[in-house]
Amino acid sequence: MSQGSPKNTLRHHGLPVTAQRLALLRAVTKHPHSTAERIAEEVRAELGTISRQAIYNSLGTLVERGILRRIQPAGSPALYEDRVGDNHHHLICRSCGKTVDVCCAVGERPCLTPADSAGFLIDEAEVIYWGFCPACAVQPHVSAESTEMPRNNESNL
Repeated sequence: MSQGSPKNTLRHHGLPVTAQRLALLRAVTKHPHSTAERIAEEVRAELGTISRQAIYNSLGTLVERGILRRIQPAGSPALYEDRVGDNHHHLICRSCGKTVDVCCAVGERPCLTPADSAGFLIDEAEVIYWGFCPACAVQPHVSAESTEMPRNNESNL
């Protein structure tokens, strides 16, 4: 959230400041790359009862306004984070689902420059690097060449 406090961020984006939105922003900041369900658990722990639909509606609004970013890795539920506006990418562990930020690709970037842009004015690229986190890579059943590991459907919960 680039505008300082969650209250200022909401105001800057023309949204009413509500306890629900503030709790949601705190949950995403505390647990980046979390699913809506994980965020809902955190919000419920702070506020008490809140519907699943209210969580999804609020997340949608915050993503639409550019306050949060939604990523959806293949085979996984959507993940939410508050790092927006810098076109960063992600590393995701195939074994445990741990997700971490990585700055934009450097050097040769064939994955960021399409062979044919089809006339599009490209302003963003979304890249996800898959592999094994350091903790999972040292497990005996995991090797650098292994690509048959199932992907965990939860982020670093």
